[in-house]
Amino acid sequence: MSTSEPRFQFDQDAVAQAKSAVGAVVPDVATLTRMANEFFRALPNQPVNAGDYSLAGASAPASYTAAIPGTEMRQPQFGASEPSAPALPSADKIPSEADLARLAGSGAPTASPAEFAGFTGTPTLSPLSVDAPAATSSVPSQAAIAQSAVPLASASPFSLPLPDFDLAFPNFETSLPTIPPLAALGTEDFAQESLSAFSPLYFLEGAGALSQPIASTSHPATQQTSQPAQGFAPSLSPNLVPVHRQFDVTSIRKDFPILNETVHGKPLVWLDNAATTQKPQVVIDRLSFFYEHENSNIHRAAHELAARATDAYEDARNQVAHFLNASSSKEIVFVRGATEAINLVAQSWGRKFIGKDDEIVISWIEHHANIVPWQMLASEKGAKLRVIPVDDSGQIRLDEYEKLLNSRTKLVSFTQVSNALGTITPVEQMVQMAHRYGARVLVDGAQAVSHMRVDVQQLDPDFYVFSGHKVFGPTGIGVVYGKADVLADTPPWQGGGNMIADVTFEKTLYQPPPSRFEAGTGNIADAVGLGAALSYLDTIGMENIARHEHELLVYATEGLQQIPGLCIIGTAKEKAGVLSFVLEGHRTEDVGAALNREGIAVRSGHHCAQPTLRRFGQETTVRPSLALYNNYDDIDALIAALRKMKQTY
Repeated sequence: MSTSEPRFQFDQDAVAQAKSAVGAVVPDVATLTRMANEFFRALPNQPVNAGDYSLAGASAPASYTAAIPGTEMRQPQFGASEPSAPALPSADKIPSEADLARLAGSGAPTASPAEFAGFTGTPTLSPLSVDAPAATSSVPSQAAIAQSAVPLASASPFSLPLPDFDLAFPNFETSLPTIPPLAALGTEDFAQESLSAFSPLYFLEGAGALSQPIASTSHPATQQTSQPAQGFAPSLSPNLVPVHRQFDVTSIRKDFPILNETVHGKPLVWLDNAATTQKPQVVIDRLSFFYEHENSNIHRAAHELAARATDAYEDARNQVAHFLNASSSKEIVFVRGATEAINLVAQSWGRKFIGKDDEIVISWIEHHANIVPWQMLASEKGAKLRVIPVDDSGQIRLDEYEKLLNSRTKLVSFTQVSNALGTITPVEQMVQMAHRYGARVLVDGAQAVSHMRVDVQQLDPDFYVFSGHKVFGPTGIGVVYGKADVLADTPPWQGGGNMIADVTFEKTLYQPPPSRFEAGTGNIADAVGLGAALSYLDTIGMENIARHEHELLVYATEGLQQIPGLCIIGTAKEKAGVLSFVLEGHRTEDVGAALNREGIAVRSGHHCAQPTLRRFGQETTVRPSLALYNNYDDIDALIAALRKMKQTY
């Protein structure tokens, strides 16, 4: 049927008359839906194409829109066994009480209010509210269809002066339960999304003046291949949120094939996670799939593989934005790692906004990557670099930090987790303090993203950076998060292809962020691999990971402290999974070599944090560091090897 000959037509005058006449007497929902269903029952017993269903320009009801994938269909049923439909009320009067009673007792199948309301415009019928269709006995002939259309058209049921639905049910939409999209139901992603209603987990909540640690936890015990020592009950400092499934480290370990390796005939115990993390099979498989099926340059071609590669690359950007809870994927810039990320900010934003006698504030527990770029910029611009002291436990001294802030402070840049000590800094409070003085803030999250939930909208930094290989992704990929307005004011720091809108010999016009910061061909495959790694973490739950690692950290701290001559460096109340120590009478490199002979991988050295260690009178330390796949057996192996070393030498 053509759209110029609509099957039914609204009688607007009759509707207006009904609105003025209905007054306070309004039929109930059941009555209205039964009346609407009289129309449903008279339709032919087959789906109607949306294009043929014209109601003065309205879209077809959801129950007849067969073209929408995933929509559950409910077809009107009729047959010999059904009662005949009573005559419809005439179009020139409001239905009487007798009419309504007769319709209510007709036994006609009922339609939901959402279906009835759907005829006033494009409906939004949730699939969950639709019953499964009953089997139909037959399909009417074309003659029957034509015959049935005649009385319907002549009766014009939609010219019936029904009461205005919005007037009758002003709160109908707001009273409906919120139901997630069908595509999300029953998936791990949906389960993870359900956590967003709770506040994110931050260890820093409660450190000293910031929070108070809870004394115990009522959460289910973590499944392990071994259990902590009897009588030792870890005290969890984070404010833990509900988790969507139990954490099973034995199952998780099976996701990491490298953990099956042996070193010197011993099973590999990987405790060098602060240097780099191992990769789950899903990341390895994703990289392989990219090179087998999607490999191409992106954005600038019109062939199929270019489209696949572009989609994969931008999907990874979306995944990063989701992982950090950024407000837009346009706030995510891909770089080679956290070091390049900090240099990008220093050489682009810093060169534009930092000048002579301006001040840059960093902390005493920074990685070299968050010291050297600011020294270089300060030297170039004549700015001053100021350093926040830490106490003897390795925690930021907020009182001294406050004294450093003033109107000349243009940037504060500090780590969220110290790579040498494991200290978790009070990010949210430090950002708020800096913003009160008009300073911008960069947070180095390289050691944080694998251990805890990060919400950049809550923490509120202007920049947040991290490396992919620290969070179970590939090497050679990293991220700069920047607030949209800050990135918009930041000039590019490298020039070339991909980041330009137009080039002449006189001038160049740059793309908006994030493209303007991604000159040339990026690390496409590893960006895709990073997206897979973050998706993997989402399925496990960062809250699960944080609790598991904290329990291991407390257990390992207790065990190491019982070894004679061992001194832990960095004892802040709020720590992530880093355990730096020195062993009396043994050089750190010798300890590292002895552990290696037992198949245990740790890092020994200065950890690119020489000022940090010198604050504690050390040049080097031994640094075991934890990740989600470590278990109590790993800790027991470490402690046993150290005890063996003490007995041997």
